[in-house]
Amino acid sequence: MHIIETYFECCGFDHTMLQGGTSVYLWNLSRAFAREGHRVSMVSPAHGRLDDLRGRHEVEDLPYEDVHTLPLVLDPRVWQGFEETAYLDLRTTAHRIRKEGVDLYLLSNEYLDRLPDSFYPPYSAKGRDLTFLKPLVFQADCVRFLRAWFEDERAIVHMHEPYYHYLLPAALRDDPTKQVVSTVQSNMPITKKVHAPQVHRLLEALDAPLPAGADGEGDPEGEPGTGGSRGTGGDLAAMSQYQQRTHLHYEYPRDHVGVYELVAEHADLVDFLSPGQRDFYTTFRDTPFERLFRELDVYGTVRRNARKGFVGGCAISDTWLADHGDEADREGVLDGLGLDPNLPTFFHNARYAVEHKGQRELLRAVDRVLGDGLSANFVLRCVSPVGIDDPLFHEVERRWPDRVRIQSARAEEGAVRAYAAAADFCVFPSKFEMDTFLIAQGEAMAHGAVPVATDQCGTSHFHHASPEPLTTGLSVPRSFAEDDDLLVAALAERLREAAELLEKDPERYGELSARSAAVARRFTWEDCARRHLEAFASLWRGERPVLKAQDALRWGWFDLLPEHAWTEHREEIAEAALELGDPEVYARCAPVDGGAARRLFRSAWRRADFASCERLLRGHGGHVPAEEADLLRSRHGSGGDDGAVYRFAHALRVEMVVPGADVDGERAAARVVPLTRIGAGEFSLPQAPGEDGTSASAMLLLTLDSGRSAWDTVRHG
Repeated sequence: MHIIETYFECCGFDHTMLQGGTSVYLWNLSRAFAREGHRVSMVSPAHGRLDDLRGRHEVEDLPYEDVHTLPLVLDPRVWQGFEETAYLDLRTTAHRIRKEGVDLYLLSNEYLDRLPDSFYPPYSAKGRDLTFLKPLVFQADCVRFLRAWFEDERAIVHMHEPYYHYLLPAALRDDPTKQVVSTVQSNMPITKKVHAPQVHRLLEALDAPLPAGADGEGDPEGEPGTGGSRGTGGDLAAMSQYQQRTHLHYEYPRDHVGVYELVAEHADLVDFLSPGQRDFYTTFRDTPFERLFRELDVYGTVRRNARKGFVGGCAISDTWLADHGDEADREGVLDGLGLDPNLPTFFHNARYAVEHKGQRELLRAVDRVLGDGLSANFVLRCVSPVGIDDPLFHEVERRWPDRVRIQSARAEEGAVRAYAAAADFCVFPSKFEMDTFLIAQGEAMAHGAVPVATDQCGTSHFHHASPEPLTTGLSVPRSFAEDDDLLVAALAERLREAAELLEKDPERYGELSARSAAVARRFTWEDCARRHLEAFASLWRGERPVLKAQDALRWGWFDLLPEHAWTEHREEIAEAALELGDPEVYARCAPVDGGAARRLFRSAWRRADFASCERLLRGHGGHVPAEEADLLRSRHGSGGDDGAVYRFAHALRVEMVVPGADVDGERAAARVVPLTRIGAGEFSLPQAPGEDGTSASAMLLLTLDSGRSAWDTVRHG
C-alpha cells in the first residue's frame, strides 16, 4: 500500500525540530510501515526551517509551485477591525527528504514558514494576527498538494488530531483513489467547533461540495439536540455551563460547526491510541459530561459512525525498550541528586501542566505525607522551557530539601531513563481524561517502576487499576475538578500504601514490578504498525466496517444490537443490564424476579442513577425491599436544626450548580456552591430556590467514592 501521513508537525526525523509527542509517534509509526515493505510518504509544513535542514539532510527542491489565493472568512466577533474575508496570496513550493524508507514532503510559503521556533501559533494571536490561521493554511495547501503531486495514485491518507485536519476528509471524500483515516490523537473536547462560514468558503475554494451539517445550523450547545432522553432547558443549562470546569465541553454560537462531526462523518476510519480512549470518547461514561453529551447532536454523530472506529494503538520508543536497566546505578543516581538511596523513591515525568497532569494535587500530597512523617524520595520532572511559575512547587522543595527534587529543564533521554530505573514507583495522577496513552508512564513501567496512577479510561491498558491477576500497581479515582481535595487525599493514602508495600512485603512489590515491566514492554511500534496495517488493508480491499455487537454491548447501546445478539449473547446482555441497573433491557433477557430487581436497584443506586431506580420502582416495586426504596425517597429531606439535607451514602462531595442568566446575549458562568458535609453521606442544602440567588433550575453534582460523577435535581422541603 501507499500510506500518506499528514500532520501539522511531522518532524520526528530531526531532534532539533521536535515540538510534541505526536511528531515522535508519527516518525516511529512511519518507519515501522516502511520496514513492512509499504511505500510511506509524509506531508508537513517546512516551518521556515529548510535552510537549517539542508545542513543535516539532503533536501530536494521539487518541481512544484502552486500560486493561489486562499479566502479566509473571519468571525467578526473575534476578528474585530479586520475585513470580513482575508485573501491570502500564496506561492507554495514543495521539498523532499528521503530517510529510512520514508519520503518527507515539506510545504513552504509565506504563512507556513512563520514561527520557525515554536511552529504552533500562540492562542494570544487569535483575533489579532492572521498567523493564528497557519494550521488552516496548511490544511488547504495539503489538499492541493495531495491532488496535484499524487494525482490518481491510490493511497491511504492517514491524518492526525481532528482540529488540524477537519477540512481534509470532506475535501477528499469524492476522490475514489484516496481513502481517509483520522486519528484522534488527544481528548480535545468532542464538541470543539469552528466558524461554519469559514469552513464553507474554504471547501468551496477547494472545489469540494459542502457536507451535510457544515452550515452550523444545528442546535446550540446548552439546548436539546437530537440524542438521548430529553432534560429540561434549565437542567441542560446548569450542566452545560459547568463543563468548562471539566475541560470536556464548551459552548459555541449557532453559526459554528463541530470539528469531530466534520471528521467522523467523512473519514473512512477513525483511529484511537488505546481501547480506553475509544471507549471514553464514545460514551464519556461516569464523567460530569456524560448526561449532557447524550442530549447533543454530536452524540448522534458518534453513534452513526462508531462502526468506523478501531484502535491502532501507540507504543514506547525502541531506545527505552532496548534498555532493560541492567546497568542502572540507583545509588549513584540518587546520591547525585542529594537523596538517600535507602528510601522508597517516587518518580514523575511529564510536561508542566498543573491541571492536566494533576501536579498541584501531587505536590500537596507529597507535602502532606512528608509532614506526617513518611520517609521517601520524590523526583518530580515537570518540564517547562520557561520554568515553573506556581509558588507551591518551590515552597515544597524548600520545605523538604533532603526529600524532594523538582526539575523543569529538558534532559537527555539517557538521564531520564536513569531516573526511572532508580525509582521504585512512578506517579501519574492525570486529570480530566486528557491523556490517551501516556507514553511516559509506560516508559517508567518498562524499567520496573510500579505505577501509582489515576484510574483513567485512556490509560487502563497499563492495568494499574485492574483486579488480580492483571494488576500492576495502585490507583486513585478519576478527577474532573481543579485543585481537587479528594484527589490529594487519595494520592496521600496511595503514597503511604506504596511505601509500606515496599518495606513490609518486598516479595509482593517484586511481583508487581516484574508485571509492570512485562505489560509496558508489550507496546512496540511493530505491534502498533500491525494493528494499523490490518485496518488499512481492510479498507484497501473495499470492506465496509460494521459495528461489533461487543462494542454496542460495552457502551450500553442495547438498541443498536442486531436481533441475533439477543439470542447469542443473552447472558452477557443480561449481565450488562444488571451492572447498569437497566430494568427494561434485563426484562428482554429474563424475568425481573426478586433477586434481579434487588440487584438492578442496587446497581442503579450505587451509580446514583436515580431515574433508573424510579423506573424500577414503578414497574417492579414489589420486589425491592422497602428500606431501599425509602433511601431513594428520603435523599432529599429535613435535617432538623440543620435545615434541608441531601443524603447519599456513596457521595464524597456534593456541589450545587446554579446556571447563570443571559445578559445582553451573553451567558454568565455557572455558580458552584459546595455543600457542607455534616456527616457520612450527609450534606446541608442552601436556601430554597429563589432565595440567596439560588436558581430553581440548579442541579446537584455528585462525586462518588467510585470516582463516578452524577447529576441530581435540587428539592427543598
